[in-house]
Amino acid sequence: MSEGPKTETLLDAERLREDFPILRVGSDGKRLCYIDNAATTQKPREVIETLVRFYEQTNANVHRGIYRLSTEATEAYESARERVARFIGSTESRSCVFTRNASEAINLVAQSWGGPFLGAGDTVITSVMEHHSNLVPWQQVATRTGCSLKIVRLNSEGCLDWEHYTQLLAEGASFVALSMASNVLGNVNPAKRMVQAAHDQGALILLDGAQAVPHMEINVQELDCDFLAFSGHKMLGPMGSGVLYAKTEHLEKMSPVLFGGEMVDQVWTDRATWNEIPWKFEAGTPSCADAVALSAAMDYLERVDLKAIAAHESSLAALTVERMRSLGGITVYGPDEHRSGIVSFNLDGIHAHDVAQVLDQYDITVRAGHHCCNPLLRSLGVNATARVSYYCYNTIEDIDRLMKGLKSAQSLLGK
Repeated sequence: MSEGPKTETLLDAERLREDFPILRVGSDGKRLCYIDNAATTQKPREVIETLVRFYEQTNANVHRGIYRLSTEATEAYESARERVARFIGSTESRSCVFTRNASEAINLVAQSWGGPFLGAGDTVITSVMEHHSNLVPWQQVATRTGCSLKIVRLNSEGCLDWEHYTQLLAEGASFVALSMASNVLGNVNPAKRMVQAAHDQGALILLDGAQAVPHMEINVQELDCDFLAFSGHKMLGPMGSGVLYAKTEHLEKMSPVLFGGEMVDQVWTDRATWNEIPWKFEAGTPSCADAVALSAAMDYLERVDLKAIAAHESSLAALTVERMRSLGGITVYGPDEHRSGIVSFNLDGIHAHDVAQVLDQYDITVRAGHHCCNPLLRSLGVNATARVSYYCYNTIEDIDRLMKGLKSAQSLLGK
């Protein structure tokens, strides 16, 4: 059997593992094979220490106090916003709104832009491969406003059907919401091309970057996207951290959807005026420590090198597909080319949940289910798949262990 690409030459994943406390070999001698990174990533020590250090040394409410500790907390929080802007290539930090996750960021756009600016006669385009977070909010917008919702199908290779997309655009569209990469199939979609096609037809476009921003270099100026949503916890940052990027001219037009402290300018008993962007969208006390720790995660990723990470993950995925096909009795979903570090599969005659449970006995973590993509799985003719998803700290040893676990599952449960 071919050993496939030598992924360790792309980056030293074995050494990177030492930076992650949860991945260290335990006192029982067991090594965790964590390959569920599309769901959430593990955290390097420096991110954990940044989080702890904020609470130990800088904890105070931001923007409100004139005392030293509050000023330091505010500076740390706003510095984190500037770091986020640099990471995605934005020239303005006020274009970045802190949210809890990509889902909240998309919902913010759906409610604040979709509600006021869409109505009967308008069309929103999304696709069958979308995570529920980039489908259900637009279903709700269509229900509330009377606009139409049109769905781009997949082509025979399991990729976004470009002809169908451009056809729907030509029929008239006001807004487009598409993922940059599928969390099930591993497709890496042509984001810049998607944006240009939408703009050529006069439509605004939101990119769901949850499976892209953590894995590849992103420059929103080059993409020219109107909106970009992503989660911090999928890129080594804390859970509860996320970002909405938007062109500032859009944010200026949008109204807040959460109300209370911090997002106001002046308040009277019968009315209120709003704060400037981005703060008018950040009601109440924000997750300051999480934002600061997210900036530390971005520092880590850039030191490792995002291009090397993307190549490493893609190489691991390609080797995984090759070895699964050699093993036999496995159906692999998704394209052979332009695949990220995600591989969804099913063992013949064995439910994905059973596969995941067997693998768990060997300290191998895979996700099993519909992956918040019911329409996509229905289009594939299955109810569930098992999913492997790699990151910078995964190695060929993880693939070796996965294959042994799959053989055991076939032996124990196969017909």
